[in-house]
Amino acid sequence: MRDAYQEQMSALNTVLGQMVEEVGRAMEMATRSLLEADLELAERVISDHDAIAEQSVEAEDLAFKLMALQAPVAGDLRSIVSGFQLVSEIDRMGALALHVAKVARRRHPAHVLPEEVAGYFEEMGRLAVELAHNAHRVLESQDYHDALSLMDDDDAMDDLHRHLFTVMMDREWAHGVSAAVDVTLLGRYYERYADHAVLIARRVVFQATGKTPEQLLEAS
Repeated sequence: MRDAYQEQMSALNTVLGQMVEEVGRAMEMATRSLLEADLELAERVISDHDAIAEQSVEAEDLAFKLMALQAPVAGDLRSIVSGFQLVSEIDRMGALALHVAKVARRRHPAHVLPEEVAGYFEEMGRLAVELAHNAHRVLESQDYHDALSLMDDDDAMDDLHRHLFTVMMDREWAHGVSAAVDVTLLGRYYERYADHAVLIARRVVFQATGKTPEQLLEAS
């Protein structure tokens, strides 16, 4: 019985890891489509999103089977409940990459980003992909120390997001309301993407220890 549980839990974690890699790849392509006004890349992100949705269904099915067939208690139950929550976080990351690609497609053949902010989004895209890779590593290792470290990794994303507003509020902004709206929405998409990566880390901390990060810090 215990061996069956471990095998099924391992299968769930494998699917979750694959999902994180997919949403990282999706954000990488979406960012390139945004920076290069590349319609083909944007369309690829949009069409590939169905595969991420299918993986979400697969992961949820695995979690339901664990819940129904293994009668989990204590730590096992905590792991399964965390699995459901992780599916949701990763799925939202994929949806945010999809939103970025759709903005790039909607404005094609024009570039969405004014030159003043393109560099910000290039860096935000790099950070987003790095966070996805780190989230995958944490899911595989189940090391709560790693997870706690990842939670600090979105500070740079928050700084970039704040700086975007200083650029748009500058009197020399000459790109109109439409461009400002696009930049505001896109900045929010990247910020939320990073937030969900951090929430994955929080879930792993709870899954591994039964405590929130704040409780661990208070105890240390």
